[in-house]
Amino acid sequence: MRAAVSVSAALPLALRELPPRPLRRGEVRVRTGAIGVNPVDWKMREAGPLYFAYQLLGPGGGFVPGIDFAGTVVELGPEASGLALGDRVVGGTDFSRGQRGSYADEVVVRPDQCAVLPPEVSDETAACLPVPAVTAWMALSERSRLGPGKKVLVLGAAGGVGLATLQLGAMIGASCVGVCSTRNVALVEAEGAVAIDYTKGDALAAAAAFGPYDLVLHLVGTDVYPLAACRALLAPGGRVELVVIRPADYPFLLLPSVGTLLGAPNRARLTPLVEAAARGALRPRIEAILPLAEAEESHAISRRGKVVGKLLLRP
Repeated sequence: MRAAVSVSAALPLALRELPPRPLRRGEVRVRTGAIGVNPVDWKMREAGPLYFAYQLLGPGGGFVPGIDFAGTVVELGPEASGLALGDRVVGGTDFSRGQRGSYADEVVVRPDQCAVLPPEVSDETAACLPVPAVTAWMALSERSRLGPGKKVLVLGAAGGVGLATLQLGAMIGASCVGVCSTRNVALVEAEGAVAIDYTKGDALAAAAAFGPYDLVLHLVGTDVYPLAACRALLAPGGRVELVVIRPADYPFLLLPSVGTLLGAPNRARLTPLVEAAARGALRPRIEAILPLAEAEESHAISRRGKVVGKLLLRP
């Protein structure tokens, strides 16, 4: 198998040939057709909690990053059920299960980590869903259980998670406000949301005019939008969900109004998202598709924090 590998998390990713791992009981092999790039992929290479968790729980050998993938089932292990050879699927790898990441031409996962794709959903569209859309889904439907008439503020509305939140929010009848740069105002408005241009002044003060909010989805970092100011925008019973978290934020996680969130893709969460994509309610925006050999460049692009929608790799 070909994979983008770093022999240590600090060294650049390079394309290497690795021996394919034999399937264990209940596993399947998927030939990848498209691979999603997320900020968490390069954050796992830094000396933080995710890096140490990977060192403790992840597979040995070189570091292969990545979670999101879409492709075709090409092999079934003993007692693997729920998928068939030739099924097109979308899913996410899980290093806590001893699995390599998705930056490869194949992945080994369990069937409960995958949802079957209908013909209407391409590999490229599907590979945008696992972490970004699942994060949005969990924030809206699991953590906050929002419905019609509820209000959502998205800080960082033009990225993959932000756009998915606006689209899923519209799908459930919530009213969304998205903070973004000037160049993305039209994009956010096209999703039916109120757009607030952060270059025009105090974005949180401008957002207050449309609140209070049942959910503030914080995708930027509290060094930019302080947590206290975000909490002041909440309606009774509302929550701030932090996707980008700093050490200074940890004490606030004890409060019922503050949580931290990263999408954990599985079949139960992916299935309704695939259905939404098939009927056009969920429409991921793809910024660029790079070859797998340019995985290191994809991380450099992602680190700049200016990606609109989603970056993909093609094996």
